[in-house]
Amino acid sequence: MPSLKQTMADNGFESNENYNYVLTALAHSDAGSIPCLNIEGDGGRRKTAFANALAHAQEHVDYIFYHDFSVEETAPPPPSLHSEDEPGGKHVPPVSALDKVLSDACAYSEADTTILILDQLQAADFKDQIRLYRFLVSREWHFPGSSYEANPRKLTVYIISEEPVYHSLQKHSYKVWVDSVSDKQVPYTPADFKLADDIAPVMAGLAALFDRLAVTPTFSEYKKILEAIPHYVHTAEHLSNTVYGWTEGIDRQLLNSSAITDLIQEDIMPAIERYLGVEDVVELTAPPYPADQPKQDSIP
Repeated sequence: MPSLKQTMADNGFESNENYNYVLTALAHSDAGSIPCLNIEGDGGRRKTAFANALAHAQEHVDYIFYHDFSVEETAPPPPSLHSEDEPGGKHVPPVSALDKVLSDACAYSEADTTILILDQLQAADFKDQIRLYRFLVSREWHFPGSSYEANPRKLTVYIISEEPVYHSLQKHSYKVWVDSVSDKQVPYTPADFKLADDIAPVMAGLAALFDRLAVTPTFSEYKKILEAIPHYVHTAEHLSNTVYGWTEGIDRQLLNSSAITDLIQEDIMPAIERYLGVEDVVELTAPPYPADQPKQDSIP
């Protein structure tokens, strides 16, 4: 069975970090309220990718709902008129996108395992953050004319915000930090990539390069670099462009610095040439004989 890390990679989020501990923490949260994961981290949509991948990577998850507070809602329809309620009818206010997704998540959680992802919470009205906190504690979502109850054993909420969330909501949530790039060091070996040990010196040189660049390639990034070496990495510039091309988080200015260029040229390229069996080419002082002309013995 694939690991959680591998399954998350298959769903669009690759990292050297193993996030099993997040699921364990959520599983042991307060049984009387709805578990909530607060996904923090560097700016950008990597947190969204993490939430989506984590939700889809879990077994036995039946429904995943998503709401983005930064997406402007279209103009709501006019209030509907229920003539059957009372003489003259009664106006029913339109249901907002937030109320719709919360009510759906509650309804499905009655019998099915459900995950609700609430993204870009910094764009929400502060009153909605308070409503969310009360919902997590009470398990009930209210809006004019309706009320829904969630099953805390079936529903989990993920929240994502670029700014600190309402304090009580924060205290109720389990936090996980997601970096803009993977930063956990992994001691890869040739066997990890199904390669022979003769590539070990090349990998040792690459490890020194990654350390100097302060980056930690993921498995697929490293694999692409190693696969490129025998095909089109023939010079130091080729290797520099390959490493930059496949690895997230590289400082281009640092990569082009003389210290890094010297490391690639003097240490890594010779290891690559030995690995590929590149022989020294002797420059001829005279043009070779044509193929159809036999070579003459030299006269002493």
